[in-house]
Amino acid sequence: MKFIIAFQLALRSLRLNIVRTSLTVLGVVIGAASIVIVFSASQALNSIIQNELNSYGGDIVQTEVKVPSKKTSLSTSGVTTLKDGDLLEINKIKNINESYAASIGQQKVSYGSEGKMTMIFGVSPSYIRIDKKSTIASGRFFENDENESESTVIVLGSKLKETIFGDQEAIGKMVKVGNSNYRVVGVMTEQGSSGGFLDFDNMAYLPVKTLHKRILGIDHYMYFIHQIKDESQSYATAEEIRAILRDRHEIIDLEKEDFRVSTMDEIIKTLSVVTDAVTYLLLAIVLLSLLVGGVGIMNIMYVTVTERTPEIGLRKALGATRGDITWQFLIESVLITFWGWFLGVVIGIIGSYLLIVLGNSLGLKIFFAFPWRGIIVSFIFSIACGLLFGFQPAKRAAKLDPVEALRTE
Repeated sequence: MKFIIAFQLALRSLRLNIVRTSLTVLGVVIGAASIVIVFSASQALNSIIQNELNSYGGDIVQTEVKVPSKKTSLSTSGVTTLKDGDLLEINKIKNINESYAASIGQQKVSYGSEGKMTMIFGVSPSYIRIDKKSTIASGRFFENDENESESTVIVLGSKLKETIFGDQEAIGKMVKVGNSNYRVVGVMTEQGSSGGFLDFDNMAYLPVKTLHKRILGIDHYMYFIHQIKDESQSYATAEEIRAILRDRHEIIDLEKEDFRVSTMDEIIKTLSVVTDAVTYLLLAIVLLSLLVGGVGIMNIMYVTVTERTPEIGLRKALGATRGDITWQFLIESVLITFWGWFLGVVIGIIGSYLLIVLGNSLGLKIFFAFPWRGIIVSFIFSIACGLLFGFQPAKRAAKLDPVEALRTE
């Protein structure tokens, strides 16, 4: 009963000062809204990553270059040990269907007066069979003999074709890559935005050995993609690949491994860890605004105690205990932060939805997911903020002498 009375008194006080209360909780509103938006953005980013990686299928294992973990002067680009022989041995594994090798460079691609500096994606011909997202819109993909002979053929991404050819037919035309002429043999189907990853629609595709010989001047690959037959054996297959590469690269100390082998599940988990780390870092920054809001609440609670000193004296004179007074002002403080949390959540949900709409307008394929985690976390921290910063003013009110309090004008 005492708790209900304290709640009613606190609610009545807040209603009488609704404008001041709303201004007081501005920091809490901003903090709660920011927490909701941070978690919503994290969910959206995770969904982009999940959708992007899932589109490749679960039958993929990746081998890439890696700087050994021990201190070394090597850069990632300086790891030059993924060679043709490695890929040939890996392809002998029973669970591997086929693989493609890849390297990435950059060069200007132009036709007539139109040109663009773009990423050059050098891949083996098997790329078009393994990568489920990549299909040919017109023409064809380059073939194995063209890769082996380092032919000057090129396949254009859909947007790159539009940039340099417009509505003209591109197949059979000669384009310049740097200062050399390349014959267009195909144009890729539009893939759409990949959420900040490589924009494949603006890429040019070359036979990987052509890229190595004529543009990059190297004879090693940046990574391999392996298509496996049985997805349930992906981890065992990854271990077989590691064993082959350790043997071929003469690696005994695992810390000196110059490669990394990852299944699709491992890649997804790794990226999820990264996005979660970013989320919690942003959350820590956002919580500062809640602390600022808490200081404002504490100040206004001290003002409230001063304004209502006669009321406190009267209640104590009529038999209210210290606990009754403490609970009254503590509940009032919590109600203030609750009001701030409620306004913040409403603003945060609207803001999150607008961000999703903006993302979709930019070509990102994401859906709005109700940010339950953000709402719960913001609620916990908001209420904790009310209790923490309302305790001292409530304690001060409870300690007032009833006689002195009644004399206060």
